[in-house]
Amino acid sequence: MQKHFKKSWLQNCTLGVMLGLSSSLAMAAAGHVPETEARYQGAPLSMKNGEGKDAGPKAPPITEAEFVRAKQIFFERCAGCHGVLRKGATGKPLTPDITLAKGTDYLKAFIGYGSPAGMPAWQTTGLLTAAEVDMMARFLQHEPPTPPEYGLAEMKASWKLHVAPEKRPTKKMNQLDLDNIFSVTLRDAGQIALIDGAKKKVISIIDTGYAVHISRISASGRYLFVIGRDAKIDLIDLWMKNPAVVAEIKVGMEARSVETSKYKGYEDKYAVAGTYWPPQFVIMDGDTLEPKKIVGTRGMTVDTQEYPPEPRVAAIIASHEHPEFIVNVKETGKVLMANYEDIDNMKLTEIGAARFLHDGGWDASHRYFMAAANASNKIAVIDSKEQKLAALVDVGAIPHPGRGANFVDPKFGPVWATGDLGDEGIALIGTDPERHQANAWKVVRTLKGQGGGSLFIKTHPKSSNLYVDTTLNPDPKIAQSVAVFDINNLDQGYQVLPIAEWAGLGDGPKLVVQPEYNKAGDEVWFSVWSGKEQQSALVVVDDKTRKLKAVVKDKRLVTPTGKFNVYNTQHDVY
Repeated sequence: MQKHFKKSWLQNCTLGVMLGLSSSLAMAAAGHVPETEARYQGAPLSMKNGEGKDAGPKAPPITEAEFVRAKQIFFERCAGCHGVLRKGATGKPLTPDITLAKGTDYLKAFIGYGSPAGMPAWQTTGLLTAAEVDMMARFLQHEPPTPPEYGLAEMKASWKLHVAPEKRPTKKMNQLDLDNIFSVTLRDAGQIALIDGAKKKVISIIDTGYAVHISRISASGRYLFVIGRDAKIDLIDLWMKNPAVVAEIKVGMEARSVETSKYKGYEDKYAVAGTYWPPQFVIMDGDTLEPKKIVGTRGMTVDTQEYPPEPRVAAIIASHEHPEFIVNVKETGKVLMANYEDIDNMKLTEIGAARFLHDGGWDASHRYFMAAANASNKIAVIDSKEQKLAALVDVGAIPHPGRGANFVDPKFGPVWATGDLGDEGIALIGTDPERHQANAWKVVRTLKGQGGGSLFIKTHPKSSNLYVDTTLNPDPKIAQSVAVFDINNLDQGYQVLPIAEWAGLGDGPKLVVQPEYNKAGDEVWFSVWSGKEQQSALVVVDDKTRKLKAVVKDKRLVTPTGKFNVYNTQHDVY
């Protein structure tokens, strides 16, 4: 029997319910480009005492079983873009006052068939069934469940020290070439794969949190930190005979970022993680993950001075200029510089930038942090040495650089580049205020790529190529290929590499995502991301010839997405 109802989250679903790509990736907005990001952004959310409220007699009926399933899909795949409370961020708000006015048929049309503006066609591409599209359209017209807080007591209860530091090896106990290992996210399996970059073989599969968002390497190169979108952090000791998890902790309900201290004298001392819910970040011991200091990020927005309900922590980066973590607070549009010299009396420097802060990376000098402000279509340039905003640079629609790409433009000098989710543009920003002052903090060149939906852009100091993916483009041919530019001849346009075709897979979305170089800079790796029940692969391209070099296939490579070369990640090479 269909009904409206109120149930606690723990009564309705458990964190162990993980849906495959083919039964998820649900978005439900009114056809705007930002919603495409939700194909990459969501995470499961375990809630207790949170309730879904009846939106009133106007809300369409939904069964309890449908509500449970739709709620899991939303929190796994959509909350990252639209917010836990569905009040919007990079994606538009999806609260009942908006969705009820649109109506079920309207929402079904955009979820199922997409739009020319960039909304993916979930039903026609086979990623959602007609029944799932209808279910999500009805679900979004009901009130969202309210998540609980999560503090030090909950973190300590989740903290597990599997191997104490004094019981770990005092030297590397294996023959692995750690500098050329790749940590590969196996998104829907809740695992990472460690892959030998030279042999192109899986070394081991390690259980982690769901949908690992990033892998980070300690300053020493010994420890691998991975954080899932379920806010679970796993600390992996790469020196062990068989690399394994030595500590774990869950720092919240939903998360994206983890980083380690890199300033001289503090190498490996601290780790930091930021959460989407609750809105806060926590500083931990770097070798045990014991939580030490929680800092809330709630506050007023940088522009309108309003109070957002969930100012989430996006990218975090470790300063090379001061003992500081640099923290992007998404909804407020503020960058926090957290000094960890004395965490009991911690100094926070607040820098006003623009909304909504998302990802970003260093310029080539490792002094300037280039942070994407999605909703403002800007890149905020943070001077980590002077601890202030250096510039706000206007770019294209919804910049999404990953960590970006640094190279020397033959005409304009050193630049940092970002692609866009919302258009085909690739912005090149001058980054040398000393020798190329006239070009500094300006878009000196805009390249035209294959289309919108770009998530990552990549090059290497030893390469003359610039690779741009278009993972979230609604055109399968574009989403399954990459554009590559010759840095020395940017005006000649791009070459298309048919990465998914080279993988030689069967059915599946086969989305191509995240170029990543090996240590030598002569190979670039791509994930070909299909459904949980379908075959995926990694494709390795010879950077000099732009030809296929190898395809890594293994039945254990379930939904591979992000790949992180240990050396390049450790040394911020991008």
